[in-house]
Amino acid sequence: MFLTTFSTRKLFDACSKWHSGWWALKFFLLVVSMVVPFFLPPGFIQIYGEVARIGAGIFLLLQLVSVIEFIRWWNKYWASDEQSKQSCSIALFTSTVFYVASICGIVTMYYFYAPRPSYCLNIFFITWTAILLIVMMAMSLHSKVNRGLLSSGIMAAYVVFLCWSAIRSEPADEKCNVQKPKNGHGDWTTVLGFLIAIGAIVMATFSTGIDSKSFQFRKDEVKAEDDIRYNYGFFHIIFSLGATYFAMLFISWNLENSASEWSMDVGWTSTWVKIINEWFAASIYMWKLIAPVVKQQPKVMNNEESVQQINNSNSP
Repeated sequence: MFLTTFSTRKLFDACSKWHSGWWALKFFLLVVSMVVPFFLPPGFIQIYGEVARIGAGIFLLLQLVSVIEFIRWWNKYWASDEQSKQSCSIALFTSTVFYVASICGIVTMYYFYAPRPSYCLNIFFITWTAILLIVMMAMSLHSKVNRGLLSSGIMAAYVVFLCWSAIRSEPADEKCNVQKPKNGHGDWTTVLGFLIAIGAIVMATFSTGIDSKSFQFRKDEVKAEDDIRYNYGFFHIIFSLGATYFAMLFISWNLENSASEWSMDVGWTSTWVKIINEWFAASIYMWKLIAPVVKQQPKVMNNEESVQQINNSNSP
C-alpha cells in the first residue's frame, strides 16, 4: 500500500481511489498475506522478527511524539488566555483529577507491587516515576515556562500508566509481583489491559497516520480543494510499524523462546521496553517544555549586546 500510494497528491488520482476503495481485492490480498507466511522458511520469519523489533521501537517513539503533541493541543485549548473562566475551571478540575489519579496510582503500586524492602526493582521503578512526576510539575510551573498543571497532569497519568503496565509485564515466576497468578496464566485484568492497549494503539496509529506533522487535531491549511487531506504513504508506513509492535506484544519481544510457552506481553524484555518508553516520554515532554526557553535565550543575549553596543557608540 505504501509503494502504490506514497506519490499520491490529488483526490481524483487512481492511487487515491485505490487507497479508499477496492475493498474486495484488499480483502483477498489480506487473506493471501495471512496464508503465505505458513509456507515461508523459518529463516525468513526470523529475519522479519528482527526487523519487527526495530519497527516496533520506531513506532513507540512516533507514538510518544503524538501523545505529547495531543497533550500540548489539549492544554492550549483548555488553558488558553483567550478562553472563558468556565474553560479555565474545567482545565483546573481536569488537572486535579489527573494528579489525584496519578498519586493514587503511585500509592497503589507501592501497596501491591512493593510491600517489602526486598522488592528493590519495583521500588526503584515506582520511586523514579514519582520523581519524574515532581520534576515535570515543577518545570511546568516555573516562571520561565509557565505551562500550568493541565499538560503535566495528563503526562503524569500517562507515565504512571506506563510504569504500572511495565510492572504487570514482569514474569510470573518473579516474587515481586504479589498480584500475579502463580500458574503463569494471565487473569482477567491482564486480558482487559491488553484489549484496552489494542484499542489505544489502533487509535494512536490512525491518529498519527493521518497527520504526518504532529497529530490529527492540528488543522493544516489545504492548498487546493482537490489535494489529499493527509499523506497516504505515511499513513500506511505508520500502520506497518504498528503491526510490528503488535507482533512484538504477542511474543513478548522474545524471538528465541516465543514458541515454548506463549504469553501476552509478559517477560523482562517487555518490562524494560515499557520502562524505557516511560523514561523517553518524560524526557521528550520535559525537553519540549524547556526548548522554547533555550531557543529564546540567545535572542535575549543578542538584544542585550546590541543595546550595549548602541550605548557604547553614543557615549562620549
